Amino acid sequence: MQTFDLEAEGLRALNETLHAQADNTNQTKWEIVNPRGSHAIAVGLDAPIEVNVKGSTGYYCAGMNQQATVNVHGSAGPGVAENMMSGTVVIEGDASQYAGATGHGGTLVIKGNASSRCGISMKGIDIVVHGNIGHMSAFMAQSGNLVVCGDAGDALGDSIYEARLFVRGSVKSLGADCIEKEMRPEHLEILTELLERGDCDAKPEEFKRYGSARTLYNFNIDNAY
Repeated sequence: MQTFDLEAEGLRALNETLHAQADNTNQTKWEIVNPRGSHAIAVGLDAPIEVNVKGSTGYYCAGMNQQATVNVHGSAGPGVAENMMSGTVVIEGDASQYAGATGHGGTLVIKGNASSRCGISMKGIDIVVHGNIGHMSAFMAQSGNLVVCGDAGDALGDSIYEARLFVRGSVKSLGADCIEKEMRPEHLEILTELLERGDCDAKPEEFKRYGSARTLYNFNIDNAY
């Protein structure tokens, strides 16, 4: 285990050190102490390493992640795992707004609640939230899966494309073109795997599925007025 004191050595040195790790590194486990809400911790990683952040983080933690596993033993500020490509990011506490935004792949697990715009414009990422999510989540979500074990706020899935949304609790309101859809056996199978990956003991049968009604895919002159 490699230990890095962020307060003593600084953010630039931390990210330069982590970026220097390659696929064949033997320094595969890292512990970051004294994060103190710093921004941009462990961004742009591209190696199969494990990074444990011992505390809460600021903006854009683990953004653009590839291959790495990042565990935040606290809460995360806005934009955690933004634009991630692969790997796993786990937040033990809560996540602020636009968690997992524009994510292309990998898995983001939030064991607390997520704020507004969770999964906005997601493009293939899988997000599992143990608690609730805020308004405008999954806005313009293109592909991937968003699993919510609690409740969802206003305008869920507004202008959604082909992402799948699974919510166990209540939904305050659905956004434009988002509707409840049939939960078929293949969706239960997908959800079962996602709940296991997210270390969540909820039952797939307790969830409802939401997705696109596909009425916004083509231009309609009636919508121009």
